[in-house]
Formats: sequence, C-alpha cells, structure tokens
Amino acid sequence: MRPTMNIILAFAITAGIYLASCTPKQNLDPVAETMAGNVSGTIDDGIYTFKGIPYAKAERFMPPQDPDTWEGVLECNDFSPAARQIVPWIPDSAQNEKTLFSVNVWTQGLDDGKKRPVMLWLHGGGFHVGSGNDPMTYGKAMAKKGDVVYVSVNHRLNILGFLDLSACGPQYAQSANVGMLDIVKALEWIQKNIEKFGGNPADVTILGESGGGGKVGTLMCMPSAQGMFHKAIIMSGTLLNGMTREKSQTLGLAVLDTLGLTTEEAGKLDTIPYLELVKAGNDAMAKISGPRTPGMRMMFGFSPSADGEIMLQQPFSPGFADMSKNIPLMIGSTLNELMGTAYGEKELTLEQAKERLQKIHGDKTDQFIEAYAKAYPDYTPQDLLSIDTMFRPYTIRTADAWSAESNAPVYAYLLTWKSPVDDASRGSFHGLDIPLAFYNVDLRPDWTGNVEEAWAVSDKMSSAWLNFVKTGNPNVEGVLPVWEPYTRENGATMVFDNECHIVNNHDRELMQMIVPLD
Repeated sequence: MRPTMNIILAFAITAGIYLASCTPKQNLDPVAETMAGNVSGTIDDGIYTFKGIPYAKAERFMPPQDPDTWEGVLECNDFSPAARQIVPWIPDSAQNEKTLFSVNVWTQGLDDGKKRPVMLWLHGGGFHVGSGNDPMTYGKAMAKKGDVVYVSVNHRLNILGFLDLSACGPQYAQSANVGMLDIVKALEWIQKNIEKFGGNPADVTILGESGGGGKVGTLMCMPSAQGMFHKAIIMSGTLLNGMTREKSQTLGLAVLDTLGLTTEEAGKLDTIPYLELVKAGNDAMAKISGPRTPGMRMMFGFSPSADGEIMLQQPFSPGFADMSKNIPLMIGSTLNELMGTAYGEKELTLEQAKERLQKIHGDKTDQFIEAYAKAYPDYTPQDLLSIDTMFRPYTIRTADAWSAESNAPVYAYLLTWKSPVDDASRGSFHGLDIPLAFYNVDLRPDWTGNVEEAWAVSDKMSSAWLNFVKTGNPNVEGVLPVWEPYTRENGATMVFDNECHIVNNHDRELMQMIVPLD
C-alpha cells in the first residue's frame, strides 16, 4: 500500500511551521527507553514514530555533550526546532540554537530483540541550511516497506557549526568541525539507544543527498565515527571542499577582525546575536575569497576543515580515508542536477542547440555532440544543453579511485527519469532521487507529479536502497538487472528510469571533456 499524507499538513511543514517538541508528560504510549530518560511517541499506520528526541547539548563553538537527563516520560510527538539558518521556508520561530539537537525515529518494533538494520539520514543544504524535518525524508514508508529503523538528525550549520577559533586557545581546538561532531554524537546515540527502538547498532548505514552526501563522505574521514557506521550511500554529494586548517583558521581570524575583536576576546562571540554573527562571517569570506558564483565546484567557507586529527582529509579527493576501506558504498547522481534545463523549449532544433553549445565548447562542439550521442543515443537537442557538469564527473572520479582502494564493493547509479511536473520542463533535477529512493512520491508531488511512472521508479529505487541497507548489496532479483560492483575498467552503473538498465563507462568520454578524470 502506498504511503499517504494529508497534503495540507505536508505544505505546512514544508513551509517550516514546526511545533516545539519534547514537553514532559506522564504515562503515554508508545514509550521507549533512552539513556537520558523515557520518551513517548505516536503510532502511524503501524509505525512507531518519535520526533525530536534529544541526543546532545552544546555551547557555542564547543563540541556536543550528552543531553540532560529527565524524569518521567518526555513527549516526542512533534519535530524539534531546526538549526539556526537564514532561509525563507523556516521562520526564526521554528529555529533554536539550544534545542536543535534532536533525532527522529521511525520503526516497526520497540525493544523486541529483532535487531533491524538502521538508516541515519543526513539532510542536504550544503553545510549551511536544511533540516532533518523535511516531509520528503520522513522514514515511515521505508520503515513500513523494509522493516528498517530510520533515523534523521538536526545538527549545527554554517558559522555556528564550522567557525574555526582554534587560533584563540586550546578550548576551541574542535570548533572548526563541531557541526560534524554533532553527527558523530548522533551516531553515539544510536549505539547506546537504538536497540530499544528495535534496531541493530552493529548494522548502521549513513546516507545523505547533496550536502548530506558530503557529510557522509566527511564521516568516512573522521576517526571518531569509525566503527559506528557500516555502510554508506552518497547521493549527488561529490562537490569538493577545499577547507584546510590553515584556511579555516584564517577565516576565523577574519571574522574576529570584522567584529573588532582580538583572539583574547573570542569569548565575546558567545553573546553576539546570530544575524550579526552571520553578517560578519559573510563579510569575512568576501574579503578572503570574493563572492561565490553559481557553478563553482570548490566549496570555501563555513564547512568541515581537514585538520589531520578530527578530520583526516577532505572526501572526494579523490577517495576517502583508509579507515573506511571496509565500508560498502553506493554513490550516484541525477542526469541534470542543478543545471538550467532546456526542456521547456519544446521546439528547439539541433542547429539552435549547436549554436549555444559553440559558446561553451567552441571548436570542440561537434566532438561534444558526438560524445553525447555515444553516451545517450536517443538524445534530444534539449538534452545537449541540460547535462549535469558538476556532480557526475566527480562521481566517476571518486568511484574510479575508491573502487581501486577499498576492500568493500562500490555500486554506482545514475537517475535519468525526468519529472513530468511543470510541463516536463525540469528534467531529472537535483534532489529528485530523494522522494523516489524513500518511497515518498506522494509527499513531494510538486517534484514527482505523484504519477504511476514515478511510483514504478520509486518502487525499484527504494527496494535497491533497502537491500543495500540490509546487505551491502543493492541487487533486487527479478526487479533490476544484475548490478555489478563498480570498477574503473567496467564503469558499471545502474540507470534508474522507466526501464532500468546497466551501462558501462557510457559517458566517460563526455565527462572527460568537462573535468579531467585521470
């Protein structure tokens, strides 16, 4: 049975109308035990649902600590506030710097000894915005379809999560990465508590899309996370992060300078209002690197910093730290990602497309079209102008390197199914794989169209994701063609579309024209 949801509630939550959660209340069912105290939730179509369970507490720029304990039963029926950020869809009233540290859990059983596989979802939005409360990432459908325990998390973002003050004294030694240390703390929470929610702490898959995929890759380079996750899925997350300790320290000092503070006065940052702090951070970044422009492939700013200790290296450079060599990995992207597509131009001719391509590729335009035709024989003129040039090249490069270095299998995928919404003008865009992979087609109808085609693709994708979470192998016998582990030589990639199929290095020549792969 397909998951359903009141559409008014979906729009309300998408707009950021989150309710405060976790107020003490006695004798509510269902109840689960945690190390900090008992929590109550709700039952939704047979799925036990807990929202806004505290997993940590923290002061500004300090690593997270265990949450305060409580007496009685803590009611966790509504999402906690999101992390502090500046976005139109989450109002200030739905954000909180102190009470953001929460996990949400969906499961079929409580403390029943079944040891279900666990999924920890890491939301997108770069390292700057986003929330684990987004409807299209609700875990009910996956918990119901696959009998897994699904967990999502909120953690610190942007300047509150990644301001490097380590030059100001040993008390700030970890400040550059506290946003990621929050996620490590959530993994610790899973290790200590998930059995009470019917889950297996020895079988945890971390997964995320976009910035969430970057967080997955970052955890694969963090020794403090080692042993607390066992499989990984990276969805459209291969943008490169260039932050080193030197760069992040320089940025941190620039923030202090912008605010007229010395290193000895760093403690005054604790009382500076959030918006003033963000402005100082933006001004400092502009002084150092200039403004970010669309299409930039290298991140700079308030994001994880490779310091050689908390974070051994940046992910996707081109692989990950040796500590993750035994972690099975699934990695992929969508056909069009963040590109401005030409699918709305229904009458576009090949000659018109070629004229535009010449502004990009010059005398290599014919070579580009030939490479595209080799990769996608049934291409349209609109396709030529809409191909992703940001995520797919680095996905190939990472899969090439890591499949050679890792002791565990790597599985690659590419979503080419195009959404029918907006007169089929948006293509296979960035994030479209989220509601499809999580069997939440009806929770994002403005993306998927909530049509039979979408449900068919979603059934296949969600089955593959669930099989990978359970076994480290995404093959679904009788549903998908045989999906071999990726190597540079075979380039084996599962294409998810109305008809799923395997391709082998089909677009290597095309992507090589965009980003050097070797």
